[in-house]
Amino acid sequence: VPWRTKDFSSSATALAPAAGPPSSASDRPYDRAFSAHAHRPTLVPSFLESAVKISHTSPNIPAEVQLSMKDHFLRRTCMARQTTEPASSNRHSSFKKHLPRQIHHVTSLDRGSDFPYAEDQSTSLASLGRIQPELYKQSPLEADESSKTCGKINFSLKYDYESEALFVNILKAFDLPAKDLCGSSDPYVKIYLLPDRKRKFQTRVHRKTLNPMFDESFQFTVPYEELGSRKLHLSIFDFDRFSSHDMIGEVILENLFEASDLSRETAVWKDIQYATSESVDLGEIMFSLCYLPTAGRLTMTIIKCRNLKAMDITGYSDPYVKVSLESDGRRLKKKKTTIKRNTLNPTYNEAIIFDIPPENMDQVSLHISVMDYDLVGHNEIIGVNRVGSHAEGLGRDHWNEMLAYPRKPIAHWHPLLEATKSQKEVGGNKRLL
Repeated sequence: VPWRTKDFSSSATALAPAAGPPSSASDRPYDRAFSAHAHRPTLVPSFLESAVKISHTSPNIPAEVQLSMKDHFLRRTCMARQTTEPASSNRHSSFKKHLPRQIHHVTSLDRGSDFPYAEDQSTSLASLGRIQPELYKQSPLEADESSKTCGKINFSLKYDYESEALFVNILKAFDLPAKDLCGSSDPYVKIYLLPDRKRKFQTRVHRKTLNPMFDESFQFTVPYEELGSRKLHLSIFDFDRFSSHDMIGEVILENLFEASDLSRETAVWKDIQYATSESVDLGEIMFSLCYLPTAGRLTMTIIKCRNLKAMDITGYSDPYVKVSLESDGRRLKKKKTTIKRNTLNPTYNEAIIFDIPPENMDQVSLHISVMDYDLVGHNEIIGVNRVGSHAEGLGRDHWNEMLAYPRKPIAHWHPLLEATKSQKEVGGNKRLL
């Protein structure tokens, strides 16, 4: 056996068992080749080194191959896709001059790298799938408000077809939060049948308890056909003799037929939602959005409003809609509809058109204000809404849906929100603009 000769070094002897015992010399050709050189001990160490050397790195690439690969990669990354953009229209010049300088003057970025695409790709691949804990952190205020327990409330509903009356029986509340320093509360409940807020009922105040037993019944006169459009609103307050009453929370039951058909008395348990102020139902507005990218034209059609808040002594309003095109908090243009007299459910079907280039659609938004016109005095804001890429909730979704389906009108109902103090000061002008 060749590896048992005494001419071999100790390192060769140590490596021999790892190869395993051979079955025969004729079965392993490399053994015969190895034994042929066994009489030359000077060549054995170099041969063993080359035999046991393991490469832990990739083979060295010649310099000319690296240069050809680099040139090929640069040609691929520098190849730009040909795009055809419509010529800029003159009507967009008035829009662009109102935009901030940083929006329509885009500076080029010098990456300072021979392989910008490779750098971006490696960065994106490295960050792909990586959990970023900072995205899931709640601010202390949000965490505190979301963790507050407002308890539950139990009430029952029944509709009398003969008298056309809805009976609401407030039964009890459970596990209310403590609002007083003594660790208790003095709760009571206000009941509304929206959108009518003029008629409301209120339970008695129960002193120093977090689990009050009300057991009080109230009656709302309403035709059966209108029950589908009505909402039951319960506001739970803490009574305070020497200051304003603290609001504990509220419950809004939008579908009165959720529990049953109301032909028999049905008990309902609802979670009390945390609220610091009593929400006001200001009504809703329906409008459609349609964008033509080739023409750079945004068409907003104000269709109608419903259940608006009454602003006049007569119990009605004189509503019109004002739409402002804004960018970075600046108002660029504003337009309005006609006035509808003495109504809370106006129908407009009026189109408002803005010329916006496609490259600026991400920087603009539409601010909608439903106003009540007054011949004497200031015009009052009934409610507001906003749509755009930086809006919230339905306003953002409606805008994205419009961009996803160009040349197609997309219509939605939007709830009106209460205007801020600054919006009321700007919108409450005496003369109709």
